Amino acid sequence: MKEKDRRSKNASVTAAKGRGAEARGGRHEQRHLPAKGGYKARSGGPPAKAAPDKGERQRSAQEALPARPVRQRTGDKPAETVPLILETAATAGYHLIDSGNGEKLEQYGPYRIVRPEAQALWPKALPASIWEKADAVFTGDTDEDGMGRWRFPREVLGETWPMQLLDTDFLGRFTSFRHVGVFPEQLAHWSWVKDQVATAGRPLKVLNLFGYTGVASLIAAKAGAEVTHVDASKKAIGWARENQTLARAEKLPIRWICDDAMKFIQREERRGSRYDIILTDPPKFGRGPNGEVWQLFDHLAAMLDICREILSPDARGLVLTAYSIRASFYSIHELMRETMRGRGGRVESGELIIREGGLDGKEPGRALSTSLFSRWVPK
Repeated sequence: MKEKDRRSKNASVTAAKGRGAEARGGRHEQRHLPAKGGYKARSGGPPAKAAPDKGERQRSAQEALPARPVRQRTGDKPAETVPLILETAATAGYHLIDSGNGEKLEQYGPYRIVRPEAQALWPKALPASIWEKADAVFTGDTDEDGMGRWRFPREVLGETWPMQLLDTDFLGRFTSFRHVGVFPEQLAHWSWVKDQVATAGRPLKVLNLFGYTGVASLIAAKAGAEVTHVDASKKAIGWARENQTLARAEKLPIRWICDDAMKFIQREERRGSRYDIILTDPPKFGRGPNGEVWQLFDHLAAMLDICREILSPDARGLVLTAYSIRASFYSIHELMRETMRGRGGRVESGELIIREGGLDGKEPGRALSTSLFSRWVPK
């Protein structure tokens, strides 16, 4: 159906995670790339449709309501940690240089990139001469799901370029929805997953819903996990396989599944399948490969409820990331605590942020908020 600017990670929802679905198609071939994670809102094909009106949303919700109702949970709610701020600081391969006036300046591997950023309410800290030296600038609709074009002030660049994060190789990509094939704020979650897998003392089974271009799946598999990657976009699955080849990870135990996320987890529940870690990064609205409708506010509770059922008895965590939604992190925090009633453990919720680092990545500056998250852990 969002590798969290923020945001298209496609499993049941490759729709625009609220960030931008096809935000990836490149300027060069005008290809529409799937947004991170799931429904067609971000997948290839024709441009994403305009957001549905109230009547259409109501009809869509009725048509797509999960067959399985949300269960009434009993028992104590898990302990809580709020707010928890997970920060992505400068790292090899990526850092946020500066932000302000509705834009952000980032370093992705060899390229300096400018993109719209509504949360950057403050003035820019660095002079215009620095911003003007960008290699690529996204122009066009500034909305998360808006289409546009890339302008290359210095020289025309190809659609893709090599990147590496957490010792995992993959391709950055200029898409028509301003996204670049990876959401670096997710590094906080990826590092956590990597540590969980490395210290488990046994192979962990990881489910990555709305897995987008597969960076999280590759990181988990390289750490020793058995990974199931689900995304509703054939194009996103194709990118993920391309990244797997680049990472020389063809022999790692990863199942690449193009399917609607809700349908997939419902089947897994019936089969009795269990996972030790579940990552889910759904969009606000989207459609699956067969026209399945996803509405985050209508279907999120059911999705988390099913995810709880397919967690193993010795599970290490359930992670939810939510981009570009009009809600407080506390809303998804309370939902996660209700979902995990009687399971013990702790629910940690807050925001993912990226810290400015200046030109060299070593001068800590302001923090840019990118998304909300909630994470259940067993203790």
